[in-house]
Amino acid sequence: MSRIAKHPIKIPAGVDIKVNGKKLAVKGKMGELTLDLVDDIFAEVKDGAITLKPLSTARFAKDMWGTTAANVRNMIKGVTAGYQKKLLIEGVGFRAALKGKDLVLQIGFSHEVDYKTPAGIEIKVPKQTEIEISGIDKQKVGQVTAEIYSLKPPEPYKGKGIRYEGQHVRRKEGKKK
Repeated sequence: MSRIAKHPIKIPAGVDIKVNGKKLAVKGKMGELTLDLVDDIFAEVKDGAITLKPLSTARFAKDMWGTTAANVRNMIKGVTAGYQKKLLIEGVGFRAALKGKDLVLQIGFSHEVDYKTPAGIEIKVPKQTEIEISGIDKQKVGQVTAEIYSLKPPEPYKGKGIRYEGQHVRRKEGKKK
């Protein structure tokens, strides 16, 4: 049984939630997100809160109950405040720039790497060695950040590459003479 989903989720001012069959739509000042509910989950909006309930006692229904509650909370936070992640680039000659809305990276390859920005995501480059990814969908922001990170993860000897802000890169000792 989910302990997190037992409690109703309060809907803050400025957020509008509509349940239409198995579709849940959350609308706020930053945009709108939708979620397809699993057949085993029932959602109801009343008294300024949304309540989720499993329709059966099957294990899958219990599992999806908590997951759906977490997704709804993330959607509410996304349409009110949004999500943001930061990447740092380390290495001599490594840098990032924006060409229109697309990201152009010089990360030690013989060519520049172009990354097309997906819809609903905003990429900013405040410095040549910093990339800020923001949007209202937590999953999408995390996915884009992971894709950019995977282009050149930090290597353990000099730490060159793209890393998350606050990530500790474990260093190895090099060859001894």
